[in-house]
Amino acid sequence: MDSDNRYLVYWLISVSAAIFLMIIVGGVTRLTQSGLSMVDWRLIMGVIPPISQSDWLAVFENYKNFPEYQKINQGMSLDSFKEIFYWEYSHRLLGRLIGIIFVIPFLWFLMRGHVRHKWRWRLWIALILGSLQGFMGWFMVQSGLVDSPHVSHFRLAAHLLLAIFILGYILWLILDLLEVKRSSVSQGTRCLAVFLMITLAFQLLFGAFTAGLDAGYGFNTYPLMNGKFLADVALSLEPLWRNFAENGAMIQFVHRWLGAILLAEVIGLSVLTFSTALRIPSLILLGVTTFQFLIGVLTLIYRVPLVLGSLHQAVACLMFLTLVYVLYVVRKEK
Repeated sequence: MDSDNRYLVYWLISVSAAIFLMIIVGGVTRLTQSGLSMVDWRLIMGVIPPISQSDWLAVFENYKNFPEYQKINQGMSLDSFKEIFYWEYSHRLLGRLIGIIFVIPFLWFLMRGHVRHKWRWRLWIALILGSLQGFMGWFMVQSGLVDSPHVSHFRLAAHLLLAIFILGYILWLILDLLEVKRSSVSQGTRCLAVFLMITLAFQLLFGAFTAGLDAGYGFNTYPLMNGKFLADVALSLEPLWRNFAENGAMIQFVHRWLGAILLAEVIGLSVLTFSTALRIPSLILLGVTTFQFLIGVLTLIYRVPLVLGSLHQAVACLMFLTLVYVLYVVRKEK
């Protein structure tokens, strides 16, 4: 690997670390119900938080005009407001910092001629995806500032999944820059790895739905849902398909059993690749997936405590990135 690629790799690793941190902070913001505390969108001036007491009072009075205060937090003290405000402020500040961490070095590398032609368009795509992610954040928050003090779980899912996809996109680019070699595996192993990613994509989607609908706060037993395999209320909506998009009980049911299916698939991949060069990545994936499964069960049983809920989201990202690496090394030759 030449020096130009090496510096690009260092830069992209720092961008990835910042995105990973932002996903964690975003999860905490969601779990602390802080996401609707900043009711305006100021790209430049929003970098500076309220400083004086009069500034804080003005921001707080503005917050009182919106549904979350009027329907949920009426009577909240200024100190309590500051607590939720700072989580959302940190989340938005991190978004701006990621933009700076990406854009300034990218332009410098371009002007200095350190980016080969074959990398340029892929880095421009990364920039476009990052810009789209910022828009999705604004679009998500807007859904909770109109009538209902809850963001759309569809928009939340789009916001989270796009962030995770960007992480995977950058990792794939890093692996290309590092010129990581593929492993020789059977077609069956390659197909299983692809199927694993499809399953994980659905699991991440239903995990986002679970978070967006606060579905983890009900049926806090495992493996049964308060004594039943499937709770009666999970089939309460008509037509049937609506339960898989809007019914928290059904969404939690799908999320919990997709986790078990994923673990079984990863065990299968580990068995298939145990005597191949893919053994170590598969075993790492198995370890991460097993840990994620256990954390998920504990998060459910203990009704989504902040630490476990945040850890569950963070490990999901690590699991996704590990699987991206596996897919990269089992890809077909061009």
